[in-house]
Amino acid sequence: MTPADRRDAFDVAVVGAGAAGMMAAAVAGQRGLRVVLLDHAGKLAEKIRISGGGRCNFTNLGAGPANFLSQNPDFCRSALAGYTSRDFIALVRSHGIAWHEKHRGQLFCDDSSEAIIAMLRRECGQGGVAWRMPCVVASIARADQGFALETSMGPLRARQLVMACGGMALPQVGATDFALKVARQFGVKVIEPRPALVPLTFDADQWRPFGALSGVALEADVSCGEGRGRAAFLEDVLFTHKGLSGPAILQISSFWNPGEPIRLDLAPGRDLDDELVAAKPGSRQQLETVLAALWPKRLAQQWLADEDPGMGGARLADVPDKALRRLARRIHGWSLAPSGTAGYKKAEVMRGGVDTRALDQKSMQVRAVPGLYFVGEAVDVTGWLGGYNFQWAWASGAACGRALAAAPR
Repeated sequence: MTPADRRDAFDVAVVGAGAAGMMAAAVAGQRGLRVVLLDHAGKLAEKIRISGGGRCNFTNLGAGPANFLSQNPDFCRSALAGYTSRDFIALVRSHGIAWHEKHRGQLFCDDSSEAIIAMLRRECGQGGVAWRMPCVVASIARADQGFALETSMGPLRARQLVMACGGMALPQVGATDFALKVARQFGVKVIEPRPALVPLTFDADQWRPFGALSGVALEADVSCGEGRGRAAFLEDVLFTHKGLSGPAILQISSFWNPGEPIRLDLAPGRDLDDELVAAKPGSRQQLETVLAALWPKRLAQQWLADEDPGMGGARLADVPDKALRRLARRIHGWSLAPSGTAGYKKAEVMRGGVDTRALDQKSMQVRAVPGLYFVGEAVDVTGWLGGYNFQWAWASGAACGRALAAAPR
């Protein structure tokens, strides 16, 4: 083997220098493998950088299998058990990064998400990981004892190949479907991808009365589906010009299927039916005023103008009990049929991806293609909003990195 051959031959090539890719590369490198990490972007880990408003919601204390969607729900158990949120917290602490819990187990950096990127880069450095960035991978092919990659920085060979280049969410920061193309090239089934953790949109004519409420937010219980397939989240909902957003909507969007309605309880935890009827005797308040004590005033006005027209100027005491109970039922069960989503440009993650039934759950290796691995967002494992998707990146990357080091050379 010539010196050039040695320079361009590696034990492992990791394509994608995001959360899962850097984790896999660092773990494998620190266990003695010669690793090269490639990424087409000019700026490292943009999804980490912009996450959490620039402070990176890097994990969730409650992360477990129940917080993830997949057509193969049990697949994520092994990786999540093998590398928990506590393990990542220990890594963060070892690098002296200050953090805090913000809401429902969501952990954020006290300062900038740059601290997480720098930490992962140092971990790769400790493993002697070689970098090729920006570097476009033009083609991947099977070769003797591994894989041959043609790249914009020249050819290289690797005994094992890790696809960690994510999904299609946020194409404006470099996201592509390259991992899915590679999966299909090697005969691996792909579960149809679609935007997830994304705002929902509505028909323009249907939504016109509520588009004026853009910026109005309130807590609501949002649900979709029926029976065992039902999903529900109690979080804030935000009205936008084109539809609904906010944490509750982003959460339910991962479960919503086109053509289905979503249901909103706009007075969660209350029995508005009895409250309104009980408040009638002796009341001089207008119904609009009563609702404005429950909601932002703009929503109260618009609701009575559009959903229950004719009640806007009515006094509570003058509204028949039957009409109040009907109003309460609509508020507790507002049913809407979204026309679609705001798409990958607004989505936080991609749902679907590489079919996990083709992968070994302990290593992330494609069973039918020894030496080929898929990790992170490219895999059909999608977490809830709130740090869960990063935890999947850390866990799947760590599982893969360990398996790479354990594989026979």
